Amino acid sequence: MDFKIAVLAGDGIGPEISVQGVDVMTAVCEKFGHKVDYKYALCGAHAIDEVGDPFPEETYQICKDADAVLFSAVGDPKFDNDPTAKVRPEQGLLAMRKKLGLFANIRPVQTFKCLVHKSPLKAELVDGADFLCIRELTGGMYFGEKYQDNDKAYDTNMYTRPEIERILKVGFEYAMKRRKHLTVVDKANVLASSRLWRQIAQEMAPQYPEVTTDYMFVDNAAMQIIQRPTHFDVIVTENLFGDILTDEASVISGSLGMLPSASVGAKVALFEPIHGSYPQAAGKNIANPMATILSAAMLVEHLGLKKEGAAIRAAVNQAIEAGVVTEDLASAGARAYSTTEVGDFVAAHIA
Repeated sequence: MDFKIAVLAGDGIGPEISVQGVDVMTAVCEKFGHKVDYKYALCGAHAIDEVGDPFPEETYQICKDADAVLFSAVGDPKFDNDPTAKVRPEQGLLAMRKKLGLFANIRPVQTFKCLVHKSPLKAELVDGADFLCIRELTGGMYFGEKYQDNDKAYDTNMYTRPEIERILKVGFEYAMKRRKHLTVVDKANVLASSRLWRQIAQEMAPQYPEVTTDYMFVDNAAMQIIQRPTHFDVIVTENLFGDILTDEASVISGSLGMLPSASVGAKVALFEPIHGSYPQAAGKNIANPMATILSAAMLVEHLGLKKEGAAIRAAVNQAIEAGVVTEDLASAGARAYSTTEVGDFVAAHIA
């Protein structure tokens, strides 16, 4: 199989972890006889510095023409600390999602047996946790009408029926592939937009009689994810709630550096680690590349290469069990491996 991959390394640790994701993908494709054509493109703060746009037209065209996108992270402190900046790296993310039609973000949350002790939660709570968070990406407050002056500001949380139906469809379909349990998270006791979400979910649920559908207010969901993470199978929710809940859920595994994600839509799919650009570690060769490598596994699986994805996951598990991990996962007194060493180990153990 031949395919084209757009690679967006981005900012901070992005270039370092991106290399490891590409190297592992190359190793698995060589092993299974596939040919990959990588196209590299600018985004984020790097793109602003180079061309003044966090998601340039050339980058959009490269992504649009690819079979999938492997993305790392964007963000730079010089923009975070300047409230007057008119152009920001994160605007590139929003533009990317909108222009590429990436309306659904899918984040797996799972624990690894040998890393349960790294979770800030008790082992008996998190052991066996394995669920998906599906977040709507291109509607709601992040894209609604905005206004700000010195005395007043507002953001509009608007959703249309088609936007809600298509993301709920993704949620139901993933639930059908897994343990057939879907939790719709909203704030229907307060927000009109949430009441529409719940109404449409109730209308659609009879189309999926095998799926147990329940509903949970977002504040309760935030609590239950910590208290009963094993209760969940698939969670689906709107943009703002999803942004917050997925970051909360990410601590369950014990490290942000272990969690991949996918953003899918009508045109192309994008795969990325859930962590940010971590500028404090940039250039130090200490960042955990596992989330990027596991994002590459999700990417090849999305292209229908199930055995290839399984081979990447198996090599990641070997690295963890052998203790070949970066400083965020290394046990007390154990050696912490570099970004490059971890990536090289995984690539070498593709079987």
